[in-house]
Amino acid sequence: MPYVPVIGLEIHAQLKTLTKIFCGCRTDFGAQPNAQVCPVCLGLPGALPVLNRHAVDLAIRAAVALDCTVHETSIFARKNYFYPDLPKGYQISQYEQPLATGGRMRLASGAVIGITRIHMEEDAGKSLHHGFPDADRHTRIDLNRSGTPLIEIVSEPDLRSAADAADYFSRMREVLVAIGVNDGNMEEGSLRCDANVSVRRGPDAPFGTRTEVKNVNSFKYLEQAIAFEVTRQIEVLEAGGVIQQETRLFDNATGRTESMRGKEDAHDYRYFPEPDLPPLVVSQAWVDAARAAMPELPDARQARFMSAYGLSAYDANLLVQLIAGGADYFEETVKAGASAKSASNWILGELRRLLKDAGAEDMTAVPVPPDALAELAGLTDREVISSTVAKEVLSTMWTTGRRAGAIVDAQGLAQVGDTGALRSAVAQVLAENPDAVAQYRAGKTNAFGFLVGQAMKSMKGKANPKVINELLKRALGPE
Repeated sequence: MPYVPVIGLEIHAQLKTLTKIFCGCRTDFGAQPNAQVCPVCLGLPGALPVLNRHAVDLAIRAAVALDCTVHETSIFARKNYFYPDLPKGYQISQYEQPLATGGRMRLASGAVIGITRIHMEEDAGKSLHHGFPDADRHTRIDLNRSGTPLIEIVSEPDLRSAADAADYFSRMREVLVAIGVNDGNMEEGSLRCDANVSVRRGPDAPFGTRTEVKNVNSFKYLEQAIAFEVTRQIEVLEAGGVIQQETRLFDNATGRTESMRGKEDAHDYRYFPEPDLPPLVVSQAWVDAARAAMPELPDARQARFMSAYGLSAYDANLLVQLIAGGADYFEETVKAGASAKSASNWILGELRRLLKDAGAEDMTAVPVPPDALAELAGLTDREVISSTVAKEVLSTMWTTGRRAGAIVDAQGLAQVGDTGALRSAVAQVLAENPDAVAQYRAGKTNAFGFLVGQAMKSMKGKANPKVINELLKRALGPE
C-alpha cells in the first residue's frame, strides 16, 4: 500500500485588540523593544491578571464563524515551561476546558476538515538572535509581545495533502480577516501555523509517529514544509528507520525541515488551573449576539459573486478564498466603474502574475489602487488601448504609481483608429511577406496569425486588432 499523509494544523491567531489579554499594555507592532510592558505581562510578584472582554468577544466570534460549540464555562490554566522570553515561567492558556470545540472548514477539494478546539491564550515574548554586533554571543529579549491575546485553532488530523493544508490555512485566514478577528498579517507574526505531520501505510492503517513543524507564516512555505516532511518520513521508513517524535523548523532558503528539539508531551507542561483567574462564563445571549453581528463569510460571499456578478465558481473561489484580499479589491474595482468580468480578468491575470513576481501573497501588497485598475480596464474595454499595450501600462503603473490615462497620453499609446493608416500598414506587410501570403492562399491558415502579428508590430502595438483582422481578410480575399 502507498503511504498516506496524515496532517493536522494548529493555527495561532492574534486577536485584533488594542491592548493585551490580561493588562492594559498596547499591542502595536514595531514599538521600541520592551516599551509596551507592565508588571502583569512581565510576571512581577503580586501582579494580577484581568481578562480583556474584547478578546473574549473576538474569540467567540471566531468560534461561531467556524461552526464550533461555545461552552458556557471554560477554564484558564498555567502551562509551565522555561524559556528566556517567557518571564513568568508559565503561559496562561486553556487546556482541559477550552472555550469552544467541534467546528469544521470546507476546502476547495470538497474535503471537510474537523476543528477539534479553539482556546484562548497569551503570547510569549520574542528572542532576537540576529542583527546585532554581538549576536554570536548574546540573545536579546523583547517582551512587547508577552501577553498579546491569541486564539489557537486546532484541527483534526483530517488533512491528506500539503496542498489541502495550505488551502485550509488560506481559508482560515480569509474567515478570520473577514470577521475582524485577525489582521491576517503573517509577516508581522499575527498569524502563524504549526503542522503535525505523519505517514501511514494505507488509509486504514494506524497513525504513524508525528513530527511538529513550528511557526510557518506563509501558505507557500507551509505547503513546501509539509511536502518535504512527508517525503523525508517515507524515505526514513523505507530505509528501515524509525520516525522520532520531535519539533522541527522549516528553512525556506533550502526548502528543508531541520530538527529543533525532542517533542514534549502535554503532561510535561504540568498544566494546572490558573488560580488568579475565575472560570470564564459565556452566556447563550453572548453567543447569540456574536452570531447576529456576524458579517458575510467567505462561502456566502463566493455564492454572491456568482449570482450578482455572473462569475464562474472557479473565478469566485479564487477571488474570495485563494487570493488574500482579492474579494475586497475586486468589489472596490467594480464600484469604481469596471465591469465585473474585466475586474476579475485583470485581478486573476496580470495583477496576480505581478504579485507572484514580487514574492507577495496578499492584495494589500498591490501598489495599484482599485480605482486606478478600473480606469485601465475602462481604457481597454473602450478599445482606447490594445490589451497588449494595457499590460505594459499596468507594469508601468505598478513601478511608478502613475495613472493609466497619464501614461497613455505621455507615451502616445492610444490605438490608431485612422483606417487609412491601418490600410497602408496592411498593404506594406503583404508586400513584404509574399511567402506568408502564398501560404495563406494555399490553405495554411496559421499564416494569417503571422501577418496579423507583423501588422501589429509595424504599428508598435497601437493598432486595433479587430480592424487589422478585418482589413487583412479583405486584402487577402477568399482563402
